[in-house]
Amino acid sequence: MAIRHLISWKDWSDSEIESLLDFAIYVKKHRVFFAGHMQGRSLAMLFQKTSTRTRVSFEAGMTELGGHAIFLDWIASNFQLSDIDFEAEYLSRNVSILMARLKKHEDLLTLLKGSKVPLINGCDNLYHPCQSLADILTIYLDIDKKPKDIKIVYIGVHNNVANSLVEITAALGIHLTLVTPIAKKDSISEQAIERAKKKKTISWENELLPAIKDADYIYTDTWVDMEFFNDPNYSGEKAARIETMMPFQINMELLKHTKAKVMHDMPIHSGYEITREVVESGRSIIFSQAENRLDAQKAIILELLEKSESD
Repeated sequence: MAIRHLISWKDWSDSEIESLLDFAIYVKKHRVFFAGHMQGRSLAMLFQKTSTRTRVSFEAGMTELGGHAIFLDWIASNFQLSDIDFEAEYLSRNVSILMARLKKHEDLLTLLKGSKVPLINGCDNLYHPCQSLADILTIYLDIDKKPKDIKIVYIGVHNNVANSLVEITAALGIHLTLVTPIAKKDSISEQAIERAKKKKTISWENELLPAIKDADYIYTDTWVDMEFFNDPNYSGEKAARIETMMPFQINMELLKHTKAKVMHDMPIHSGYEITREVVESGRSIIFSQAENRLDAQKAIILELLEKSESD
């Protein structure tokens, strides 16, 4: 039996991604239809990185689907004591599906090696596919435009969120402009960039005003990884990033130059990448974007199990 996973969008065709997005829209609009679909099934959620939205959306999603979610803290489990693939094989023999939120993509791939059930990447240092599905779900529900006419501008550090946005916009034919003053080589997915280049859905800008002029959406993210933001050992790097990125803050003055709506995957460090005034303004769709994680996660769970069981 072939098992379907979601590690990144690399192994998903354009049509498969489009189909999953359509399904997520259907799930959101017809939540009651799916009550009980996961009855008698469990999802194991393994967390090495902290989380609010990922944990709540997956756990609430499984509950609403009639199933059960098991929270596992990496530190409180034996994953840090044993071989990751051994622990993964044991865990997967007890549940129907796994979700892992890990710090290193390499560890996720080792987890994948041991898993006997579908594995969902709930975020790692290179990819955040679940977030990108919720992002595009939000946009499709918000705007009446064909994908090829939608313009998104990502402003911030090139990170896992940027990589998954590059992948999913390429698959759907949406144009994405990157304004990324900090773009370290080990944080960039070259396969994602190549996919977007072939589809001609990606461009880069160094200046804010030309980038946002005709944008439909401005998207930003934290400049410092959440686990390092309050870490005193990371204070030097944090200060350097803030100094580089402050001219690229999303604030009300910037919004005078565009009609774009504003997105952020959260958690928000207000006063840094974005001001509180923007978050609370009528231009923000940030909380709808966060809410849509619930239906995106449900669609992913249902799709992976259906595909794995039918193949």
